Order: sequence, then structure tokens, then C-alpha cells
Amino acid sequence: MKVGIVGAGSIGCYVGAVMQLAGAEVHFLLRPRMAETLSVHGLRVSDLRGLDRQLGAESLHLHTEAAAMTGLDCLFVTVKSADTAAVAEQLAGVLNGSETIVSLQNGVGNAAQLRQSLPNQPVLAGMIAFNVLNCGEGHFHAGTDGAIMVEECAAMDELASLFAATQTPFEWQPDMVAVQWSKLLLNLNNPINALSGLPLKDELSQRAYRRCLALLQTEALQAIRAAGLPLLKLTAVPPSVLPWVLRSPDWLFRKVAQPMLRMDPLARSSMWEDLELGRRTEVDWLNGEVADLARRHGLVATANERVRELIKAAEQGGRRDFSGEELLTLLRA
Repeated sequence: MKVGIVGAGSIGCYVGAVMQLAGAEVHFLLRPRMAETLSVHGLRVSDLRGLDRQLGAESLHLHTEAAAMTGLDCLFVTVKSADTAAVAEQLAGVLNGSETIVSLQNGVGNAAQLRQSLPNQPVLAGMIAFNVLNCGEGHFHAGTDGAIMVEECAAMDELASLFAATQTPFEWQPDMVAVQWSKLLLNLNNPINALSGLPLKDELSQRAYRRCLALLQTEALQAIRAAGLPLLKLTAVPPSVLPWVLRSPDWLFRKVAQPMLRMDPLARSSMWEDLELGRRTEVDWLNGEVADLARRHGLVATANERVRELIKAAEQGGRRDFSGEELLTLLRA
């Protein structure tokens, strides 16, 4: 199978490497800086389950022009949500209609945007439930548990076997709307983690930070219920009771939600990594999406609006070392 990775950052490099290890011919469309890094160091992937494999630089198909994506069997779009429109425009000029596109991105609207911009291409919604950290020198580490989920498509059955080879969890899903909104609920921790300056495990082990997340999720759940949107259980805890579990004392949280803390001690959110690298974050496609949904149904999502403001300030060099108590006070104000 010939696969393209459109936007080979942390997620794209990891997913592409896993498929190449299974025998796929993978072509990476990436920025010149990343192409230079991989051409020197090759591509290494690891995870918390023990995977640790290296692909030599000579085995990688690295490209900086979208024309290289023409005629491949499947393209995984892994760019940040802010770049979806621009990438779709680039692809529109080179694809021939035979390539199946999988949107493997955060947020809930990227697949729809790709369908609108590329009406002649089959587009599948997808989601990745684990975090991948760029460790430098071509090494990408999956530090949390979770699966890759893709909208059911019989024509793409071969994809499942490509992930099975490295025991990377993969699932076909009949209802990606439920998956995407359920994942968005979990992704509301991204700004909390980014503003804490802590690894995910340390942050989630502190009740004050979890109470911040509970505030954001409570607002999101209210909006989701008002909109009549479906949800799916992606963790050991059903979505409807997540805020209650997060607000629980540390000893009870560790007992009830132990699988939520099964992660690499150094794992971080993608939003933390974006801020570290001086990139625009996806806060508008996460907390902004919640605020917009609430507004459309006569509700307010004050905490989500405030955390969005804090992340916007952090993008301009503002604080990223808030204690849990400081952050909770700001979100409640």
C-alpha cells in the first residue's frame, strides 16, 4: 500500500513510521526543517508499551512539495487545524480523485472542511487518542494509551493490518461524530497542561488542575446535551461522569481512574509542544468550539473562553507556569 503523510509533525511522523514498519511505502510531506532532521537522523518511534524501532534515513521518502502525494492509495492529513484550508488548496491542484484522504486531526470540523474543498476525493474522518512527543533528532514517543480510530470504509480494510504489525491499537468506527466530540472532551486538558508547565501525569495527579478540567468539561457537556450530540466512552470513565471523577480527592481519583494515569512520566500535551516551539495552538478548535456550540444553544462557556484567552496570551509570551489554585481562581472569576 502506498501512503502519504500530509503534514509530518509529531503525529504524522509517528503514524507514518508505524505503517512503514509494517511494509507500506510511505511518503512524508513535511517542512524543510523536519526533512533535514529526518535526512540526518532517520526516524525513530517508541511507545510506553515497549515499542522502540528505528528507520534509517535512506529508507525514508521525504518531500516538501504536495505534488508527491499524487496517485497514492491513502493520504493521512495530520496538520494543525489552522492549516487545513491551506493544505486542502495545495492538494486540490495535484490529486486525481483516486486517493482516499483520512483526516487524523484534533477538533470536529476538519474532515468536513476537506470534503468541501476536495469534492472529488473520498474523505474519512479519523482521530488519534494518544499523545506523541517530539523528543528531538527524529525520535517520536507515544507517551499515553489510546487507539487510532477511522470512519468505517470497506475499501480501506488493509489499513488495520498496517497498525497491527506494531500492536498499535486501531479501530474502525461507525459514528465518528461521537468519537470526535468525546475526544474533544478529553482534549480540553490540553490548555490546562500547557499552562501548568508540567508533564501530563504530574498535572493530572493534582486535584486543583483536575478541577480546572472539570469546569471546562461541565460547560462542554451542557452544550453537547443541548445540541443533542452523541458521545462515546473512550476511557474507563463514561463522559457524563468525568467531571465528578476529576473533582474527587487525589486518593479516590487514583483508585477510580487509574487507567487515566497510565502514561509516560514525561508525556506532554500537543498544545504545550506548540507553545514551546512558538507555534499557533489549536485552542480555537477545542475550547473555542465549545464556546461556539454553547453560544448557538443559548448557553455560555465562560471557563472555556477564559482559558482560550490565557492560551492566546501564552502564544504572545505570557505565563505558562500557573499553579492549579491560580488557574482555578482565574477560570472561576
